Parts: sequence; structure tokens; C-alpha cells
Amino acid sequence: MIPVTELSYFGEQDPAFKILKPWWDVFAEYLTLLMVLVSMFGGALQVSSEQILCIPVPEGLSIQERQWNHSILEELNLSVFATGFQTGLDVQQYYLINQWCYDNAVIWFSKYFPYLVLLHSLIFLISSNFWFKFPGTSSKIEHFITVLGKCLDSPWTTKALSETVYEDPLKVDSSESLSQEMTFSNDIHEADKVSLLSKGSSQALKAAGGIMVDNSSVKILDKKEGEQAKSLFEKVKKFRLHTEEGDILYTMYLNQTIVRAVQSVVILVYISIFIPQMCNNIHCVDALHITGFTDFFCIHGLWRMFRMLSLVYITAIVLYSCTCLYTLHWILYYKLKEYSFENVRVETGMDDIPDVRNDFAFLLHLIDQYDKLYARKFAVFLSDVSENKLLQLNLNHEWSQERLKQRLITNIENKVEMHLFMMPGIPIQVYDLTEIEVLKLELIKGVAISAAISNLKMMKEMWLYNCSVKVERQALLFLKENLITLRVRFGIADEIPPWIFTLKSLRELYIEGQLQTDSKISTALQMFRELPKVDTLHLKTNITKLPTAILDMAPHLLCLIIHNEGVKITSLATIKKLFCLTLLRLLHCNLERIPSAIFSLTNLQELDLKDNNLSSTEELASCQNLRKLICLRLWHNNISSIPVHIAKIANLEMLYLNKNKIEFLPPSLFKLTKLLFLDVSHNHISKIPPDIDQLVELQHFAIECNKVTELPENLFSCTKLRVLNISHNNLTHLSPSIGRLRQLQFLDIKVNKLDKLPVELGQCVFLHKNQLIVEDDIFKTLPLEVREQITNITSS
Repeated sequence: MIPVTELSYFGEQDPAFKILKPWWDVFAEYLTLLMVLVSMFGGALQVSSEQILCIPVPEGLSIQERQWNHSILEELNLSVFATGFQTGLDVQQYYLINQWCYDNAVIWFSKYFPYLVLLHSLIFLISSNFWFKFPGTSSKIEHFITVLGKCLDSPWTTKALSETVYEDPLKVDSSESLSQEMTFSNDIHEADKVSLLSKGSSQALKAAGGIMVDNSSVKILDKKEGEQAKSLFEKVKKFRLHTEEGDILYTMYLNQTIVRAVQSVVILVYISIFIPQMCNNIHCVDALHITGFTDFFCIHGLWRMFRMLSLVYITAIVLYSCTCLYTLHWILYYKLKEYSFENVRVETGMDDIPDVRNDFAFLLHLIDQYDKLYARKFAVFLSDVSENKLLQLNLNHEWSQERLKQRLITNIENKVEMHLFMMPGIPIQVYDLTEIEVLKLELIKGVAISAAISNLKMMKEMWLYNCSVKVERQALLFLKENLITLRVRFGIADEIPPWIFTLKSLRELYIEGQLQTDSKISTALQMFRELPKVDTLHLKTNITKLPTAILDMAPHLLCLIIHNEGVKITSLATIKKLFCLTLLRLLHCNLERIPSAIFSLTNLQELDLKDNNLSSTEELASCQNLRKLICLRLWHNNISSIPVHIAKIANLEMLYLNKNKIEFLPPSLFKLTKLLFLDVSHNHISKIPPDIDQLVELQHFAIECNKVTELPENLFSCTKLRVLNISHNNLTHLSPSIGRLRQLQFLDIKVNKLDKLPVELGQCVFLHKNQLIVEDDIFKTLPLEVREQITNITSS
């Protein structure tokens, strides 16, 4: 017979697996153990007792012609043998006939009853634990047990639950019990060690995972514990992703239960048939005639005991069948492929704990039958809120105030800037750096801005690039009063924080992302009207028409910048309603003509149409209303000629026509006598007209990357020139008249066909060596004293 200890080991190698055994499986195991004990007891009786005892029936009282049964035995009058009946058989012959009758006359069920019970028990034992051994399921189960054990042992589990459920655990009466927490031991064979935690007991909290409580606060995890908890979050995510893909555990457990139910019913049926056939008195016929007697009267001595054991066994089988049927009811009636953490979300306040499905859900349903606290604690590692809190603690450990100060920079606007990139949160020490003026957050998920941001009194600008941001109430009040500039870049609609539309003091808003394809974002844009002080709006997007919400900002919107990423804006007629605009930039909007509605913007001072498909500017014939326009940018287009109507923009000071296809400069261009900046570089211009001397106020002239062969003498009458860029042309000679440009500070003449530089270049007293861009060999053609003069200016 197989010892009980070996059976237990065979059925359950790992004691930690008991958490996946509901009460009915545990009860079924005890029933199986009872069956094993019945088989062992029956087998022991067979070994230690006589199996059968037989005596011959005298020939004078032969009853061969009558049926052998109990009633016949009662009718026999054996009193005549009171003085004895001599058979003449020796002991060996009795042994022989006993064995013969046992083998041939006793029903097989009576002979093999203990072995049948043992065989059935082993089958039940194997079938009930098969899914723990099957290759397709055992790996998932072992992985789940390992991960669950580490989660329950992690100090973060207790800390996260205590911080979410109890806002101030130290104020709770110490007489109340926190919970009965089941934790795994480091030794897997002590899987169900129990730790009783009390709200007021620091020793109990320490036993639950290393959280130490003093009289003032709960200390944070050390670095090692924090890293272990961080690793657990990744393991849980990967395990969830793996187990939610299929339902092999559910299917295997269902099939296993069906097999057990069928087995128990079959066994119950056939033993119910054979048990009544077991009897005490047996008629045996000696077919071999080796004793001289034909009939024998035999008694099965173990019949009564076997009958009692069989009743016990059949009771166990009935109960086992009931457990199987209840298990099937539980599997089929309840939705075990779905698991909701709704109650856990309510209890812990972690609203982001996701519901799970398939095998992951089935495993959680099983451990709920063992202890519902397990799933509650395991859920801590499914929550992004919990993970963010942990990452925040680790982040605070990692980023000290001194280290953060090293990341402070002064940007091109001379503002102190802090850029946080791909961090799990905002280090708490950031709020102590009161000199911060610009806070840039990029690729930070689930970041929460705390009330401590109110320490940054000088911060007026914030960047939110691909971040999902939450703001505490006190922090939002501070931002409402202090934030002037906000830049938001998003990839999905959820990254647009709705609280930005409550910033009443906001003056500049930059939004970058896909607006056209997401209805949520379009809805969000309708809230622009809630920003009463925004005067600068920058949209980098892909709209096809101007959002109507922008028109609601007309009374206060001064600057509108739209970068449309090559998507054509089909209608801009409504832009004329933005009557207060002073700056309009329509960049990369695939415009083929200048929208006529623009010429209704009488307050416009700057117009930028960069990176479009403008080939003609004849629409400028209607530009007489743009009396305040001082800057016109038509660069990076396909313009081939400058219209004569450009002269109507009388107050124009800056004109950008670079990177077009212009071949000549018309006389009307030089009627813009207020022009300070003219850029016609990267075109096909071969000649600079002498009328350029009419631009008496010109300070910056760029004509590089053209086909100019000669500079007119009249150019040097523009004595206010400070920047002259004539590189990458076909100049062969630089006139000595360049000495008349006494204000010149920058001269670029590289990549031309010059042989030498004029000595008069030394009269440009503000021209530094590092601002004179020319080949070294040509620079050396200047006299030594002139070169030293220019070099000394640079040194000084």
C-alpha cells in the first residue's frame, strides 16, 4: 500500500498551491483521503484475516438438486451430526478447497474491494490536481503564485493600502484591528503564514513588510525596497498581458471538474449494483472432485466489515459527486472570465484599478475563495496611481535639490528654466527651487502637480508636452492667478488637461496635436471662450477650417498662429471676424493664394505666410487697408514675381521674400521707403536695380544664393546698412564705395569670384573680423594694417 505522506506529496507538491484550492476542492481532497484510508483498512483486514472458511456437505444431505441459499440452510437438520461428522480430509485439503472456493465462488467485487477503492482514490487524486502538472497551465500557475507571493510580501503593499484607505492612520484608535493579513514567507513551504496587523502597532507593521511607524509619520521605503516594488509592477503588467490572452486555465479546470464528476457518477452507479451482491454464506462446488466431496458450505469472514466499509465509501462518493456538481454550478453560473475590482476601488480610493478577464480573472476568482484580502492586496500592483506614488518616492530619493539645481538653465528669453523629461513624476524638491520661471514637463505620464507649486512665485510659463497631468485644488488656484503662458503638445485627446480652460489669467496658449480627427479635442476647443485674457493663440495641427471657438475670442485675440502641417485650409473667410488681430501667421497651410479675408484686418501689423504654395501675389492689390502692416513674410513659397501693388503697403518695414523663384526686383519695391529689412535670398535674381538707393532706412539686406554679378554703386548710398549678405553669387569685384557703409557690422561675401578686397573696407569701423565672412586667402589681400585694424577691433 502507498503511505499517506507519499499520496499527499503526489497530489500537491507545493503547499503554496493551496490558495488556488477552494473549499470544495479541499473538501474533495479530504474525501479522497477517507477513501484511501478505507482501502488501506480493507487491505489490512485481507492480509491479517482468513479470507474464507469452507466445510463439506455430507452426501446423505446433498442438496444439489435444490438451490443453495439461506433458507435451505435453515431447513437442514444437522442435529444428527451432533456427535460429529467425520470427513476424512486433512488440513491441507481444507486449505486447498478454501482457496479454490475463494477464487471461484466469491464475487469479484468482494475480493478486490480494497484495491478498487485505492484505484479510484488515485484516479480522483490525479484528476483533481492534473491542471497543476499540465505543461500548458503549470507554468502560469507557478508564475502567478510567485508573483502573488512577492506582492504580498512587498512593504509597498501595506504602505499603499494604509495611505489610501486611512488618510491618517496614526489618529485611529489603536484598539481597532487593521486587518488579518495573509503573507507569503520567503520559504515557499510556509506559504500561509499569518501576520496580524494592528493600526497602532509598529511591530506589526514592520512584520507586514518593513514599514516602520513612529510618533509622527510613516517613513518611506528604502531604496532597495522601492526598486523591488518597481520591478513587481513590471512583472504584474507582463503577467496580466500574458494570462489575459487565453483561457486555458479556465478550460482545463472545467474539463477536470467534468471528468471528476463523470468518474464519481460511474463509480457510484456500479458499486451500487455490486454491493447488494456481496454475501456472507457461499455455496462452492468442487468441480475437480479432488476431496471426495462436491458441495461445500463457506463463510466469507470479511463480508460484514466490507459491507460497513462499502457504506462509508459510497457515502464518500456521494459527497464527492455533490462537490463536483457544485463546482460545475460555480463555474458555469458565475462569469469567471471577468473579474471586477469595483469594491476594491471603492475601499482603497484607487479608481484606476482595471477589471481583468480570461485566465487572470479566473485565478483571482479562485484566490477569492481562499481569502479575499489577497486580490485586494494584489490589486495595488495593477493601479497606475499606486505605481506613480511608488515612483514618486523613488524619484524623491534619486533627485536631491542639489542635483536638480544642476538642471536649471537660462533660455534664450533669459528666463530660468527647468526641463523634466521622461520622469515618473515631479520630484518634490522642484517646488523648493523658487527661482524657476519656466517649468517644462515632457513625456511624463500620470503626473500630479501638488499644492507645493505655490512656492514657485516667479513661474509664469509651463510646458506640457505629451503629458497626462492632474492638478490638486490648491495648485490649480495658484495656476489660475499666476500662469501667463501655457504650451500643450498632445498625441491623444486624454492628454489635453481640461483644467487649462479654467486659467483665467492665461495670456498665451500654444496647442500642438491632431485636432481634425478627434471629436473629443474638437469639443475641448469649444472651451476657448472660457479664456477671457488669452491674446496669443498658437495651433500646430491639421484643421481644414478655422474652429468657430476661435471666433469667440475675437474681442481680445491679438496674435493667431496656425501651423497646419501641410493640410490645406479650405476656408478662411471667417478670419475677418478677428478684427483685433495684430499678428497672423498661416504656416504650411498649402495655400495657393493669399486669402482675401486677410485684407479686412485693419489692425494687422505682421503677416506671415511661410511654407505655402503661393505662386502669385496679385491679391496684394487689395492691401491698401493694411495701413498698420510693418512686417510681411512671404518666404518659402513659389512666387515668381513681386507685384507692383506691394508699394501700397506704405508703412512696411520688414519684407521676407527669400526662398522663392523671383528673377528680378521691380521698381515698385523700392518705393517702400520705410523698409528696414529686405531678404530676397535663395531666388534667381541676376541684377540689383540702382533704385535701391531709395531705401534710405535699409539696415539689413540679404541677397545670398542668387546670380548677382555686380553690386550697383547706389547700394552704398544706403548708409544705414548694418548687415549685408551677398554670399553665393557671381561677384567679381567689390567696389571701394563699400567704405561709405560706416555702420556695417556684418558682411558675408564668401563663395563669389572675388580676387581681392578693397582697402576701403577698413573704413567700416564696426566690422569685426568674426563678422566678416570671407575666404582666408581673399582676406589676406587686404593690407596688413587694415587686417590688424579689423583684428584689433575683434580683440578689443
